[in-house]
Amino acid sequence: MELRHLRYFVALAECLNFTRAAERVHVTQSTLSHQIRQLEEEVGKRLFDRVGKRVLMTEAGELFLGHAASALKEVDQGLSALKESASGLTGQLRVGATHTFNMGFIPECVAAMLLRHPTVNVTVSELTADDIGTSLIAGNIDVGISYRPQAIGKLRFEPLYNEEMVLVVSSEHPFARRKRLRLVELHRQALVLLPETFTTRVMLDECFRACGAEPMVVAEMNSIAPMLGLVERIPIGAVVSEHAVQRHSPLRVIPLESPTPMRTPGIVWKRGEQRTAPMRTFGAIVRQVAMSKSLRRPSA
Repeated sequence: MELRHLRYFVALAECLNFTRAAERVHVTQSTLSHQIRQLEEEVGKRLFDRVGKRVLMTEAGELFLGHAASALKEVDQGLSALKESASGLTGQLRVGATHTFNMGFIPECVAAMLLRHPTVNVTVSELTADDIGTSLIAGNIDVGISYRPQAIGKLRFEPLYNEEMVLVVSSEHPFARRKRLRLVELHRQALVLLPETFTTRVMLDECFRACGAEPMVVAEMNSIAPMLGLVERIPIGAVVSEHAVQRHSPLRVIPLESPTPMRTPGIVWKRGEQRTAPMRTFGAIVRQVAMSKSLRRPSA
């Protein structure tokens, strides 16, 4: 069965006249008649009754019409979306992202978006993971880039990749020359971590309990940049995303193991929402960037 068979069938079902239906789909009447017979042979049912010059739909035709029309509608919408994408996008895109992603990932995605579609206006708001979910539901942003929200509910989470959490210390820290570190070795070590209200902190606390480690949390900060700033100034450590530290930073990044704390970043959508062309295009760019070499964990 080919797409043209469905178009000819729907045209004839709406016109109930071979001459008018043939004119609508720009073929000869004999071609239309032949194509309809092919379709009927393929489905194994008579879809139309021919009574003299009159054309009547059979019960099978009535049943098939709704499905055929729905399929054509989906195809036509897909073709329209492709044409819209190819001709250049316009409009607004509102993105919500957590601090870690705003440090490098989001700028790379937005740059790719604007290079391809300079007429799209992009607004980026730095929010917590919970605020991203709330803003999506309220309609204040179009898409979120975050870790998996605690409450999914009206949201849809699309995972992108898995990332490791690492220990970050200054070059003067006792662990600075270590290639790897078992998590239990952080027992009684001074750390700065995210507050307990953060999903990441909950996950880290579970990992510490699993290996029997009780670090000394001497400071809590709700943003990564000041955490790293504190680590630069005094001999304490921070456990953050492997992508949180810039390439040329003087800080030391030490992989953790036994267990390795892991997080899953992803795209957060409002469930059931009709996505605009800028939203679809940005989603595709985010997936491409997530798969690129820039997001692979650098070797230790």
